[in-house]
Amino acid sequence: MAAPNPSALAMVPFVSVQDMMRIVNAIGPRQMLREICAYIEADFLRWETFDKTPRIPAHSEEGVIELMPTTDGEHYGFKYVNGHPANMARGYQTVTAFGVLAKVSNGYPVLFTEMTILTALRTAATSAMAAKYLAPKSARTMAMIGNGAQCEFQALAFQEVLGIDTVHLFDIAPKASEKAARNLADAGLKLRICASAEEAVAGADIITTCTADKQNATVLTDNMVGAGVHINAIGGDCPGKTELHRDILHRADIFVEYPAQTRIEGEIQALAADHPVTELWQVIAGQKTGRSTERQITLFDSVGFAIEDFSALRYLRDQLERTGHFVQLDLLADPDDPRDLFGMVNRAKESV
Repeated sequence: MAAPNPSALAMVPFVSVQDMMRIVNAIGPRQMLREICAYIEADFLRWETFDKTPRIPAHSEEGVIELMPTTDGEHYGFKYVNGHPANMARGYQTVTAFGVLAKVSNGYPVLFTEMTILTALRTAATSAMAAKYLAPKSARTMAMIGNGAQCEFQALAFQEVLGIDTVHLFDIAPKASEKAARNLADAGLKLRICASAEEAVAGADIITTCTADKQNATVLTDNMVGAGVHINAIGGDCPGKTELHRDILHRADIFVEYPAQTRIEGEIQALAADHPVTELWQVIAGQKTGRSTERQITLFDSVGFAIEDFSALRYLRDQLERTGHFVQLDLLADPDDPRDLFGMVNRAKESV
C-alpha cells in the first residue's frame, strides 16, 4: 500500500540553488538588485519595529558559523551562514548560507531557501542603498579591492542604483580580477585591472573593500584615501578581522547598521567603545545627516545584519508566484490529530 500523501500544511516552499539561479536569470540580476535594495530600504524605514540582536557566532580557528535572527512581529526570519577563509584553497566556498521565513502567528515556515546567492545579492543591494545617502552624487568610478564571489554583484548594484560606469579591479590573486573582468565584460562598464590597491583607488569616488583573510589587515592606508571619497567596507565581519588603517577611521564620518554588532565585528572594533557613529537607518529616515559636504569622507562600516536578510527573504517569498521557480517540500509533520504524533509514525509502517 502506498504511503498517504502529506497534507497541505506539511508543505513548505523550498528554493534550491538551481531554482535561485533560475529566479535571478528570469528577473535579471540588475532588476533583482534594485528591487531587493527597495525592500531593504523599506525595512530600514521601520527599523524600530524589529527585534534586534547581534548575530550568534561560533568561532573556530578555521572560521565562523553564525545564526542571524530577527522578527517584525508578523514574520520571523533567520539565516545560517558560515565564513571560512581557507575554504577556497580546499575547493569549498568561503561563504554558504540558507534561511527560513516563518509566520509568528503559528510558527509555520512560509519559505525555506538557499542563501549563498541571496546573501551576495542582499549584501550588494545594501551597499548600494547606503551609497545613495553617503556617496558623492557625482560618483561614477568605483575601486573594487577584493575580487572574489561578491565582486560582480557589487559592481552591478552600484551601476544600477548609482550610475557607476567605471570599475577599477584589484586582488592579490590576479586570476580573481581576470575572472571578474570576464564576468562583467558585457555589463556596459569600463573595467580596468590594476596591479595594486594604490592604482585601483586613484581617481575613484567610491572604494569598496571586500577581502576574505581572517586577520587585522591593512587593505587601505591613510594616504590612499582623499577628500570626498565614500568607503564601502564590507570585508570586516568578525572579531580580529579588519581592512582599514586606524587613521582612516579618525578622518571619516562612520555609518553602521547596528552598533552593538559592528563594535565587535566591524572596522570600529579598533576604536574606543564610545567613538561616535551614526546608524544608517536614522539617515534613511531623515533623523540624521548622511553626506553633507563635498570633501567629507564617509565610511559605511558594514558587517551585515539580520534585518537585511529578513528583507531578502521577504522579497524572495514575494517572487515565488511571479517566477514559479520553487518546489513544495514535505517539511512539517502534520498528524490528523495534533496530539497523536506517535500514532502517525506507527500508522506509516502499515503503508510500507
